[in-house]
Amino acid sequence: MPVNGDDVTIRAATPDDVPLVVELIKGLADYERLSHEVMATEAALREHLFGQRPYCEALIAEDSDGAVGFALFFHTYSTFLALPGLHLEDIFVYPDRRGRGIGKALLACLAQIAVERGCGRVEWTVLNWNEPSIGFYKSLGARLLDDWTICRLDGEALTSLAGQ
Repeated sequence: MPVNGDDVTIRAATPDDVPLVVELIKGLADYERLSHEVMATEAALREHLFGQRPYCEALIAEDSDGAVGFALFFHTYSTFLALPGLHLEDIFVYPDRRGRGIGKALLACLAQIAVERGCGRVEWTVLNWNEPSIGFYKSLGARLLDDWTICRLDGEALTSLAGQ
């Protein structure tokens, strides 16, 4: 798929891409100032992307120099819509490759997948301080749902509740 005159293609990740996906995740974490939270390993990603029960999928954006970005997503379900959905967990384009329409191409490809699979929506989160991304998402027609708050159980709270 050409993007703004550049020869950029979007394709599904393969098992050979697992080291690349780890590298891109680390690039995203660095951009988001969250490098200290990355625990992803090639083994875990290989299992979760391509194992007996895949939990997620990834798209890779490439130009003539190689990979320039990725998107990682998984299925969700809306009881209100009674339809499946897609959750975009991560999207990242290398900083020196931004402004060429690569992020938009990744999101357009994800939207195509959602429509082909009969999904009712695509959702994701964005850090409140990330104004460039927020503006970009709004320009695509995304709505920011300010009346919802993310809740998370992890670590000891998760294992404690699971043990009850």
